[in-house]
Amino acid sequence: MVILQKTVGQVVKEQAARHPETEAYVYPEHGIRKSYKEFDEETDRLAKAFIGIGIEKGEHVAIWSDNKREWLLSQFATGKMGGVLVTVNTSYQSSELEYLLEQSDATTLILGEEFKGTSYIEILNTVCPELATADKGKIISKKLPHLKRVIVMSNNNYPGIYSWNEFEAFAEGISDSEYEERFASMIPDDVINIQYTSGTTGFPKGVMLTHLNVVNNGKLIGDTMNLTEKDRLCIPVPFFHCFGCVLGTMAAVTHSTTMVIAEQFEPKRVLQMVQDEKCTGLHGVPTMFIAELNHPEFASFDTSTLRTGIMAGSPCPIEVMKKVIHDMGASEITIAYGQTESSPVITQTRADDDIEKRVSTVGKPHAGVEVKIIDPVTGEEVEPGIPGELCTRGYHVMKGYYKNEEATQAAIDSEGWLHTGDIAVEDEDGYIAITGRIKDMVIRGGENIYPREIEEFLYQHPSVQDVQVVGVPDPKYGEELMAWVILKEGEGLEAEELKEYCSGKISRHKIPRYIEFIKEYPMTASGKIQKFKLRELSVEHSRQAGV
Repeated sequence: MVILQKTVGQVVKEQAARHPETEAYVYPEHGIRKSYKEFDEETDRLAKAFIGIGIEKGEHVAIWSDNKREWLLSQFATGKMGGVLVTVNTSYQSSELEYLLEQSDATTLILGEEFKGTSYIEILNTVCPELATADKGKIISKKLPHLKRVIVMSNNNYPGIYSWNEFEAFAEGISDSEYEERFASMIPDDVINIQYTSGTTGFPKGVMLTHLNVVNNGKLIGDTMNLTEKDRLCIPVPFFHCFGCVLGTMAAVTHSTTMVIAEQFEPKRVLQMVQDEKCTGLHGVPTMFIAELNHPEFASFDTSTLRTGIMAGSPCPIEVMKKVIHDMGASEITIAYGQTESSPVITQTRADDDIEKRVSTVGKPHAGVEVKIIDPVTGEEVEPGIPGELCTRGYHVMKGYYKNEEATQAAIDSEGWLHTGDIAVEDEDGYIAITGRIKDMVIRGGENIYPREIEEFLYQHPSVQDVQVVGVPDPKYGEELMAWVILKEGEGLEAEELKEYCSGKISRHKIPRYIEFIKEYPMTASGKIQKFKLRELSVEHSRQAGV
């Protein structure tokens, strides 16, 4: 395996030279189609606009929207001029946005106007009230000292915010030679992306990924799927996740594959796109595939062009995999496993793996990726068939967590091994199965949720003395959240009141579905809370609730 020593920008230019007339991306909802030649030209112009508006190499640019064309172009334009793209979860509310912008030192925020009825403009004005009277590009915020400029993905006018046209016009002031100098100044080891992932401490950590990380991971993902310039990959998974912007866009661009993009997931819309655009690949978490397969009009859509795709984010039920292969026609669908800290894919099933391997394992490590499974207590490597913590080493390991050296050292040991915190078993053929999590992470519909983050938030309620959050099985989302709350002496609180307290402050998917009040937690003799017993209680509770 030869590691590509290339920047994101170099990859775009190479593909545009090889396959200039191949469609780079299609937005069927808007009738937009652009070739790789046009994609290269568009991202060159936008890269100039980023330079023209004053963004220096290494400066942090946060982006907050669904899968809009402006998001796609910004990903590759910042990759050409050295801005570091900081991806923001579309579900974020005020406290989460404020934390991310402050912790990331973002100088620039690009945002959509709204998402699923939530006004991003209103949320931003709550976090940064100074915007109302600020000059564009000269924001001075008390809470966000680094934030200078905000750009909206529309041509509507808002106080203190550049419209998209105003932003693009900054390209005019940058000469070709000035742009070429910036383009040439980048090296593959430069950080190009910061992805926020929640930690067991309860606060999201900024994972720093380089050109080398994402270019090579995208290339290997696409290689494993046998992607070429003749493929058309439907991408309905969000760009702010690595699933969207590495397994999706980067895997496609490294192979001159056409990206067929859905701004938001909606099962019928995706089926329509697959049929109309003759897609050969489709990405999704299992809940997305389930929604497509169970759509009442599924049988009326022709998905026979499908060959491949990736199912990832949570374990895949065997019946779902069978239906994706037989009913959808994606005979070479693959399973991928990893985490943001590993760019993200560590292992992937192969196109010709039998169905048993595809549902009982997460495949084999990619080329150029080392994996070992260790005893979590002794640190010694274990034999095949013995469960232990999965560790990985190679080109794909993150540069570290932004401004968090302590967490970086806890995740990556002195020999360069990234400790995933996941319990895995390797079989005699080298296939790996993930059997559990050392961390208490809950995966709800493909979203990784860390209970500690929610606990920290709920602790802030004046009536709450203690709270423990655990995952319970759910037929639709895989897992749902349940909070066990101890109230302060003399306090009264209803479950719905606590949910209302969360509304608008934390993402909807992080608000516990079940809330139970309890006098005391099951404890060990040494005074530690036995979370596994809380999980057992939670499972019993959800069963009684009819789930």
